[in-house]
Parts: sequence; structure tokens; C-alpha cells
Amino acid sequence: MSTPIDQFDYNLPPERIAQTPVEPRDHSRLMVMDRKTGAREHRKFFEISEYLKPGDVLVMNDTKVFKARLRGKRFQKEIEVFLLRPLPGALEGSSVWHALVRPGKLIHEGNFIELEGGVSPTVAHKRDDGSVELAFAMTAEEVVAFANAHGEIPVPPYVEKAPEKLEGYQTVYARDTGSVAAPTAGFHFTKRLISELEAKGIQFEFVTLHVGLGTFRPVKSATLEEHEMHAEFVQIDAETAKRIRAAKAEARRVIAVGTTTVRALEGSGVPETGFSGDVNIFITPGYEFKIIDALITNFHLPKSTLLVLVSAFAGREHVLAAYQEAIQQGYRFYSFGDAMLIH
Repeated sequence: MSTPIDQFDYNLPPERIAQTPVEPRDHSRLMVMDRKTGAREHRKFFEISEYLKPGDVLVMNDTKVFKARLRGKRFQKEIEVFLLRPLPGALEGSSVWHALVRPGKLIHEGNFIELEGGVSPTVAHKRDDGSVELAFAMTAEEVVAFANAHGEIPVPPYVEKAPEKLEGYQTVYARDTGSVAAPTAGFHFTKRLISELEAKGIQFEFVTLHVGLGTFRPVKSATLEEHEMHAEFVQIDAETAKRIRAAKAEARRVIAVGTTTVRALEGSGVPETGFSGDVNIFITPGYEFKIIDALITNFHLPKSTLLVLVSAFAGREHVLAAYQEAIQQGYRFYSFGDAMLIH
């Protein structure tokens, strides 16, 4: 039986969309919800330690955002390039990137695009969906360095003004560059809060999932079954995998910080040898969670794969009721908004 995407819709007043993060970040609001009963409490994020116990494992996505939005010209006409990810198989000293180019009608295979900053990649291939593959005479690392020097912070479309510095759209523990969007549940953690939780005996583990643009896209199909999930690169080293598996074996809680971490853990299965590769798991109601026991997450867009994932974990009715209460209580939504702890 198919599931209509309309079941995951709700109305959000525009003023509830957070445009800037709370400062300090751990002073955002926290809704704590029991996934079995739907019972809810309202706290501040820095009080999260009251719901965590020694031996709990917090798994975080340590991906780092780069300035993926570039401006350029083709025949003196303005063009915007949005770098998504480097593709495998490039020759030494070069790289090929999957990218979006606007306006797409100006671009054809074999064209050069003159980017601000003096680099001109070639359109190696134009895909059926309108996206392109851009060939650079630079390594992927050199392209990222160029983008960070000349590009713009790729904030989602509902954020009206990008932060002035990249650190404003980065977690405090970000270290592995490759995302075009931040894993925003991690925004609420300050270095002080992490130290406080470590002192309490909370174990921190880091995995990497490079967040793609698809994370913002609403489901366009009428049903969940028709939606094609985007692939994202995941890296989990063997030592981290062993520690996470040990926690599971000892019946200690594995708590995912963010939906990207859920996708990394559940999509890879956390094999003992570690994992490096693409994951395109679409978690929908009925999915049996194998790794995570609790989830820290923000409030997500209507009809998004992220809202569907949270509903799979906590029950659609519980989640939508929580969202309605959050709206009534003045919670802030989306990337710079408040958080939920679902346990």
C-alpha cells in the first residue's frame, strides 16, 4: 500500500522560520519527547545532560561545509554554479564535479564557464536532470580551497541572509570538508557543553556524511514509494565502528545527533571493518532501526525526507502533534531553529 506524501504536511507561519542561530548556541529551546507515548517536556538545550547517562554514546557528523556557491560568466551573461560533490575516477591533478548551473539553458557540453577568481572549468557532461559534470584542471582539494576563497556560503533557500563568516554555518566540531549544507542538529553543541557531557561519562563518536543539496528538497512525488533518494558519501573508520558496535552489544544507548548521522549509521549498518562509500537510504514509517536508540534533531520542512525519517522513528502522529505544539509555543524552525530530543 502506498503512502501519500500529504500525510507529512503541516502549516508553518513564516515568522517561525529562524533566520539566525541563538547565541550562545546551547541556549536554544529543546523539546524532549518520549517516542513510545508522545509525552513532551520543554527545556533549554544546555539542560540535555539531565536526559543523558554515563555510557551513552553521542554520534555526531563531523562534516565541514565549504563555499559551494560560485559566480561566473558565459558570453558575458551571469551564471551561478553550485558544486555538489567530486566524482570518482578523475585523472591525477584534475577533478570532475557534479554541479548545478543556472541558467542551465546557457550551458552545453564542451563549454567553458569563467568563474570569478580566474578558474574556467569545462562542461564535460550534461545530465538528463539538467545538472552537469564540470571538469577542473585542479584536484578536488584545490577546487574546495578555490571555492572557499571566492565562493559564497550555501545557505538553504529559506534563510534570507547568509552568515558573514563560514563559522556561522558550521558545527564547532566540523573537520572533514565536503558538505554543501550543515548537519544542523549539531549547531546546538558548544565546546563547553561537550566538555561538560564528557565529564559526566558521555562517549562522543564521529562519523562523516557529506550533506548534499537533496537534503533540502521536498518530496515532489505523490507517494513516498515514488521518491528517488539522493546518494551521499559516508565514512566511518574501523575503530569508531568497533566502539559503536560495543555499545550496542552492552545495551548502551546510541544517540544520533541529526538525521544525517541516522542515515550514515543505518545506511551503512556500521560494519566492524568500517565503511567508505555512498549511502542512499530513505527511512520511512515501518523501517526497523538497527543502530540508533535516540535522536537529537531540529524541526524540519513539511513533506521533506527528514520529517518522514523522524516520523519513522517516533510515529507520524506523535511528531505532527509535537510540531503543532512547537508552533503554538513559539519554537524556532529549520536550520537555525530549536531542537528535539526523541528517546
